[in-house]
Amino acid sequence: MKSMTGYGRGECARDGFKVTVELSSVNRKQTEISVNLPREMEALEAPIRDLINRQVARGRLTVRVSLHTSANKSSARMHINVPLAKAYTRELEKLAKQLKLAGPVTLDHLLRAPGVFQTDEELADADDLWPAVEKALKPALAALLKMRSREGAHLAKDLGARIAEMRHCTERIQKQSPLSTERYRQHLIERINSAGLNTPLHEDERLLKEVVFFADRSDISEELTRLQSHFQQFDDSGKSAEPVGRMLDFLAQEMNREINTIGSKANDAIISREVVTLKAELEKFREQAQNVE
Repeated sequence: MKSMTGYGRGECARDGFKVTVELSSVNRKQTEISVNLPREMEALEAPIRDLINRQVARGRLTVRVSLHTSANKSSARMHINVPLAKAYTRELEKLAKQLKLAGPVTLDHLLRAPGVFQTDEELADADDLWPAVEKALKPALAALLKMRSREGAHLAKDLGARIAEMRHCTERIQKQSPLSTERYRQHLIERINSAGLNTPLHEDERLLKEVVFFADRSDISEELTRLQSHFQQFDDSGKSAEPVGRMLDFLAQEMNREINTIGSKANDAIISREVVTLKAELEKFREQAQNVE
């Protein structure tokens, strides 16, 4: 079982460049990946997503990739894009004539224009950079997954405690359920006696029918069996190496359905108190399950 929260960082220095990759993830019902790349690396977004999707099933991930000169190189080589500078010159001179502005186009103007003054990082080809990005991404992803696994172990422990408490409540309800029918029968006898009726109770067919009807209407054995089955499914999920978050969401919905039915059927104060406890524990279970991948 893994959490959806984690962080990982990786670096790779190669050919005078250093690539740094940072990954962070938070809760999300579906997989959502946001990739922040330098302009010269934009073509690498698809392979980055593919690599992450192979190992992450759920959560919102933010990927930050930075490219800069490595520590073993004092400075990056500078480059002037001469054709682009000439094009800027022509367009700026044309604009000056149209606006009737005095003064020539200066070198300062050109160097401030986007793309004229470039460094090695800006001229690097995305395909050439991919090996370094991949080498930095893999340890970042491994660190992220390790953190998610470590936190997932804590979530599994907490969820297990919620299930254990719900199991205890279910066991108490199971013991109490047969007693509620007898209590209802005694209640009917008291009402008949208080009304002054002398008909022998064992011969009163209406009384027997009412007790049988109550027993049938308040029977919660099926709901209790299904609830216990859901508890077992949770136990089995702890043995799975696959992501179980969506399955836990489904289990929470189904347990809620059974608990609500038990609460509506059981005409018993003790069972009603147990149902309140079940609902409280289930809500805590549901909140924690939303953190599971």
